[in-house]
Amino acid sequence: MADSTVHLAPAVRFGADIPVTLSSSSVFPLGTQDVFATAEDLGYDGVEVMVTHNAWSQDARRLARLSERHGMPIDSIHAPTLLFTQQVWGSAWSKIRRSVELAQAVGAATVVAHPPFRWQGTYAVRFAEGIHELMAETGVVIAVENMYPWRAYGREAKMYLPHWNPLPEPYEHICWDFSHAAIARADSLAAVRELGPRLRHVHLTDGDDSGKDDHLVPGEGTQRVAETLRHVATEGLAGAVCVEVGTRGVEYAGQREEKLAASLAFAREHLAAGGTDHHDDDGAPRPSTKETGRP
Repeated sequence: MADSTVHLAPAVRFGADIPVTLSSSSVFPLGTQDVFATAEDLGYDGVEVMVTHNAWSQDARRLARLSERHGMPIDSIHAPTLLFTQQVWGSAWSKIRRSVELAQAVGAATVVAHPPFRWQGTYAVRFAEGIHELMAETGVVIAVENMYPWRAYGREAKMYLPHWNPLPEPYEHICWDFSHAAIARADSLAAVRELGPRLRHVHLTDGDDSGKDDHLVPGEGTQRVAETLRHVATEGLAGAVCVEVGTRGVEYAGQREEKLAASLAFAREHLAAGGTDHHDDDGAPRPSTKETGRP
């Protein structure tokens, strides 16, 4: 199903022109197929498909049909590089390559991947070089996501190679996750400022000091999410802001939709607010993509 078309990176967008998409993980334990209708009903701009054991998440034809039926483009594919997806798509490099092929098949420009685990041998050692080669070959962006230290009995367990923090690593594109940043006790605003144009994708959520990867609704945790979104809106983003919040423990019918609607409203409010502040280098206001007609 994969094609050989090179996908050009989207133009940098500012403010309210930055698309807000919905991750299929945000509707878990509902299936991958449910994210499309949810995103359509709530007014999202597209979806991110996390590849899991769910057969729909691995099937380009099924995903393409759902995308067309609901008018929800698939903006990004999340590779099965999590612990709970170790059995999906075989070896570590197979997971990345098949995710890229799926992205090509469904028209997604971005693949999100976690940094390698220490026990993954050559894959871990050659990860940065290997994803660079794959991007050059296919034109699909691979954005490496920030993770966090695993702590046990007050000590940090070395889980990732070279590190859970992608900032000092030679990755061309980064995905920033606020829940992971909270566990790492990182300042998201400072990190995103440091990343500059290397920031390609945002997992919009929140976290607190509990040490749990709870993926809270943005604004319900301790991260400077609103300020970070305004900064992103001002500086521009050649990618999307993707809502990735946990809704597994909803307490009543409709609460999942309430959380996802609130997350979308939060994103659009702060992206729009930041978008009013962007300027060219000479200090003159930079026109939005709506004003210029550029994509």
